Amino acid sequence: MRLRAITPIVVPDDELVRRQKRYDELCPPGVTLHLDNLTTGPDRLESEEQIRESERLVFEEAVRTDPDRFDGIFLDCVLDPALEDLQEASSLPVFGITRMVSSYLASMGLRMAAVARNQPIADELAARIGAAGWSDELDGVVVLDLSLEDIADTSRWNEAVAGTLAVGELQTDAVINGCSAVEVRPTGGPPVLDPTALALRLIGAGVDLFDGAGR
Repeated sequence: MRLRAITPIVVPDDELVRRQKRYDELCPPGVTLHLDNLTTGPDRLESEEQIRESERLVFEEAVRTDPDRFDGIFLDCVLDPALEDLQEASSLPVFGITRMVSSYLASMGLRMAAVARNQPIADELAARIGAAGWSDELDGVVVLDLSLEDIADTSRWNEAVAGTLAVGELQTDAVINGCSAVEVRPTGGPPVLDPTALALRLIGAGVDLFDGAGR
């Protein structure tokens, strides 16, 4: 299955390469993913206004995805930008990371929490889990107060998550890491899920359901 993703922000060339390499490593057998950079728009998500602008621009680019080249659209952001609109407008399957992961956890009767880089992202992530129907299963979204640059700093990000879990702020069954582009490390507390990795594994498990599977 050939997936296309579009970054939710304009990223530097080296960051695009890093993210593409991460996808190459995470894609299960039968799944490939090509990541495109937004050509215009915000270079970070620090406000609700930037989140809405990102959502609009991702929709405009994703809806132009060529069905002869790709078998599905994978939203490269835990905020599932424009998920419902794209599912209506595109003939291709559209995969939202947070909808998939939160639904998977809820299907097993597990409670969930999440961590996010800043408050606007945390608010939107909680809203997206609510839109999937799982507000009652959500124990909260904790803000890590990290910068955009910390996304590529695996140690810094995971130290912040581990510190949050160490003080017992999150009492839950599983924690969704609120960024699609971060390498997750074990913390010793409740399991911290790499939502991108899990979403791709779920797609891989059902790859034969879609036209173009295995190509």
